[in-house]
Amino acid sequence: MSRAIDGTKRKNRRSKILKLAKGFRGDRKSNYKPAKDAVVKALGHSYVDRRDVKHEYRTLWIARINAAVRAEGMTYSQFIDGVNKAGIKLNRKALSNMAIEDPVAFKAVVDAAKAARK
Repeated sequence: MSRAIDGTKRKNRRSKILKLAKGFRGDRKSNYKPAKDAVVKALGHSYVDRRDVKHEYRTLWIARINAAVRAEGMTYSQFIDGVNKAGIKLNRKALSNMAIEDPVAFKAVVDAAKAARK
């Protein structure tokens, strides 16, 4: 029995890879072998980076909270210690948004944290 070289399964598999490689440069967008390698690598990076985004956002929130708290005369670590001692159950994302959007409420949280540390 002869080997099928232009069968639909093969074409479909290759066209799927080339479709994923759209936008790549050079041979990586049009030739199957380099495209396959590039797509595998790109999908691996996208998997890891979806998790890394969460760490990057947490870093951003901490930097924003630190900047807002230093204007009130505290450091970030002192503020978090005070928030925990005061029993305030707000996460860093909420505190960051509060510092940007509602400075009055954030100042109240800072004052509660200062009071709890004393």
